[in-house]
Amino acid sequence: MSQVIQTIDVDVPVTTAYNQWTQFESFPHFLSFVESIAQIDDTHNHWVVKVGGVEREFDAEITEQHPDERVAWKSTGGDVTQAGVVTFHKLSDSTSRVTVQLDWEPEGLVEKAGAALGIDDASVKGDLKNFKKFIEEQGSEQGAWRGDVSN
Repeated sequence: MSQVIQTIDVDVPVTTAYNQWTQFESFPHFLSFVESIAQIDDTHNHWVVKVGGVEREFDAEITEQHPDERVAWKSTGGDVTQAGVVTFHKLSDSTSRVTVQLDWEPEGLVEKAGAALGIDDASVKGDLKNFKKFIEEQGSEQGAWRGDVSN
């Protein structure tokens, strides 16, 4: 199992960063490996990703979600085994910190080599920079889901 932990500070209030992160279908705008995400219901979605040049599909379940604090998930079936959590921290009224922890199982030679070389770390770091640019340029979230999920 490979683990990635990356953090970025964004110049938007924590509520804005959190609300945007709950809009899973917008992820292809800032996550380079995501082709599409379809929201099935409040706690389930279907992902199509491209990792190491290979397209994979999987379902994910939101296992924990607390407004302005965290969103945690795990894959529940398909081509990818992963789990993760994104946490949101208020630094000031207009700045917040976003931290991503992703645990995933590299499949095949290309993914295993990429994980060993830290390409997954670099990818998540780059995607957080993309999120920062996306949310700061927008200035506000495209929507929000403020439900609470506890497991």
